[in-house]
Amino acid sequence: MASIPLGSASPLAAMCRVSPPCCDIAWLPLTSSRPSSGIQADLKTCEALGVFGTTAVFALTAQNTLGVHRVHSVPVDFVRAQIDAVLDDMGTHAVKTGMLLSEEVISEVAAALDAHGATVRVIDPVIVAASGDVLAGPVAVAAIKRLLIPTATVLTPNMPEAGALLNDRRQQI
Repeated sequence: MASIPLGSASPLAAMCRVSPPCCDIAWLPLTSSRPSSGIQADLKTCEALGVFGTTAVFALTAQNTLGVHRVHSVPVDFVRAQIDAVLDDMGTHAVKTGMLLSEEVISEVAAALDAHGATVRVIDPVIVAASGDVLAGPVAVAAIKRLLIPTATVLTPNMPEAGALLNDRRQQI
């Protein structure tokens, strides 16, 4: 497993140092109505770093700066179809996850990453929005802890997410 230097300015920049220049990165996030989060922000970062990003969308949100108004999870069979379509065609040097709302989706993502040999994994456990809205329940959090975190090259929770992952109520919103 690749080693990412601690204190790196950006997990994405660190991934690019591990992978060859102009590497492919598969993004497995959500799409958000906010331009500063989700796929929109991730693809901007990819472009700024000279990296080609591909995506598979697992959740959609209706949100703005005031909060998350609604969330829609993509059906599990379509989640796997997206991952297979992208990785069978282009492969990847690294993968970054995003909002995964259910144990079923998390299990399918973990199985697909294993099947495709995706070894450089940035696990972004999007379980609490910047607005403080809780996005994933305790069953999904347990699945992230059980299936994704042990395989992570880099883990990027915000403080409330770290609190939820550590069962530390002091850090949770």
